[in-house]
Amino acid sequence: MTLPDTAANPAGADRTFQVDLRGLVDLLSHHLYSSPRVYLRELMQNAVDALTARRGLESAASAGALGIRLYADGSVVRVEDDGVGLTEADVHTFLATIGRSSKRADRLEEQRGDFIGQFGIGLLSCFLVADEIHVLSRSARTPDAPAVEWRGRGDGSYTVRTLPATARPRPGTTVTLTPRADAGEWTRPAQVHALARHFGSLLRHPVTFDDGTAGPDAPGASVNPEPAPWARTYPTPGARSRALAAYGEEVFGFTPLDTIELDLPAVGLKGIACVLPEAVPAGRRHGHRVHVKGMLLSEQAEEILPEWAFFVRCVVDAESLRPTASRESLYEDDTLAAVRDALAERLRAWIARAAASDPDLLARFLQAHHLAVKSLAVHDDEILRMLLPWLPFETTDGHTTLDEFARTHRTVLVTSSVEEFRQVAAIASAAGLGVVNGGYTYDRELVHRLPEIRPEASVADLDPATLTAHLDPVDRETELAAAAYLALARDALAVFDCDVALRTFQPANAPALLVDSREARHERTRSQLAREQEGGLWGDILGALRQEAPRAQLILNQLNPLVRAAAAIDEPELARTSAEALYGQAAMLSRRPLRPAESSLINRSFLDLLAHALRKDS
Repeated sequence: MTLPDTAANPAGADRTFQVDLRGLVDLLSHHLYSSPRVYLRELMQNAVDALTARRGLESAASAGALGIRLYADGSVVRVEDDGVGLTEADVHTFLATIGRSSKRADRLEEQRGDFIGQFGIGLLSCFLVADEIHVLSRSARTPDAPAVEWRGRGDGSYTVRTLPATARPRPGTTVTLTPRADAGEWTRPAQVHALARHFGSLLRHPVTFDDGTAGPDAPGASVNPEPAPWARTYPTPGARSRALAAYGEEVFGFTPLDTIELDLPAVGLKGIACVLPEAVPAGRRHGHRVHVKGMLLSEQAEEILPEWAFFVRCVVDAESLRPTASRESLYEDDTLAAVRDALAERLRAWIARAAASDPDLLARFLQAHHLAVKSLAVHDDEILRMLLPWLPFETTDGHTTLDEFARTHRTVLVTSSVEEFRQVAAIASAAGLGVVNGGYTYDRELVHRLPEIRPEASVADLDPATLTAHLDPVDRETELAAAAYLALARDALAVFDCDVALRTFQPANAPALLVDSREARHERTRSQLAREQEGGLWGDILGALRQEAPRAQLILNQLNPLVRAAAAIDEPELARTSAEALYGQAAMLSRRPLRPAESSLINRSFLDLLAHALRKDS
């Protein structure tokens, strides 16, 4: 709103920026503020800061019962406070200059921590719902100060008048808006009341609302009738716990598994963390409700807690956290980082207490949030020691804890992928091997740390050699009888870099096992691509290296009747087709993604076997 005197500027002289107020308001509405509803929060915030400034001037006794009064009847919205007020000079300086904050005046810069607002542009948000802002103010700094009227308009113009003190008998400020027709959604009486409760339910100053229906002398409805639930007194600890849980349910819409009180005196932070009763998708972070000095700042403040803490939702009120320019999120600074670390420590302490004194609560918590705890245990040795024995894992003995699993299996084998576990689970279980599925997030790393908790346990990665070493070889006569079939099978599957072996293993209804690690497949694919891209001498060298790349292995089960029948086939083409079909079936059972060539082989072998069966029957 400060406009340059262009006629008085000679060439080469310093000039001031011209401000298009309508363009600036459009910028605020589309890029700074999330919704026009913030106009009421900004007005309430300015009122709270004015009250804070007045209490800094006067003793609590002389200041009396200072408060904020809201009024909305559909035609106007009015916010009145008993705060420090403005002089005429203040009005010209602070209301008519964009970006200037009254909280910088009169050495109050040193006390800015007492105020919510920090940027001095909040009043502009009123232009989101109105074309004119009317301010009537009287300063408490000067005895017998006159009243000052300021009218600002959306076109960037304003007027200032000095009025008799009788125009406003008491110090303070009244801001009146005449809403535009298109702003009814945000300025209807019921909506103004709801917004006031939404933003100001935890404010420390009394706030009332009046819609004009109860008469001029009737007291307004209280917006914040009670202090924050953690600031109240209760007859018993149980009553306090139930009240905090009820508040969490009211705010978040779910019954908390438990509530964790948060108290950081160094930054004036108090609140609660509500433990979610159900699991949330990995990596999904909930926003938290953050109030600053009682005023709601954000409902989606993810930055207040570390990423691993997605099993709680918090509502906190803080004194020392800095809001961003929009006052809808927190400024990332050292204070916020320290608060985040301290709150993380409170969550760790809650987990430790549950582990030590409430095993039922711990079991319900881990059932819902074991992934969050695993992510924490990876980086937190204390949590690892406390909870690793309790955490569930998928194993060849079913879903069980590592503590129970290690009691049965002195050597714990862990796979590197889910598909590898699916390949070997049934056969490894029948062979008496203890295998843990390490393919899920954090699991493999945590299993390898088991010896830190149970020194007698041994952990190793599962590899094909370990598994095949536990499969029984067939006798020499059986091996010789099946030699021709195995040679045809190896030739048929050479295109997939797959060897074929005959063994006996349980369960007998499993005809074949495909042993192939993801790393081996990647290495073969890389070698194949390199070989295709190079020619001549380099192609031959890379081809020789490719022969040394890890190969897959199709292990046929001699105990299975189908395999015994296939090994006795004397028709070469039918023998090849049966080997391809067994490979395809084993590949599908491994549950890994099939390559196009494998999908084609499965289809072809099925059709060939079907055609052979039909010819035989005809």
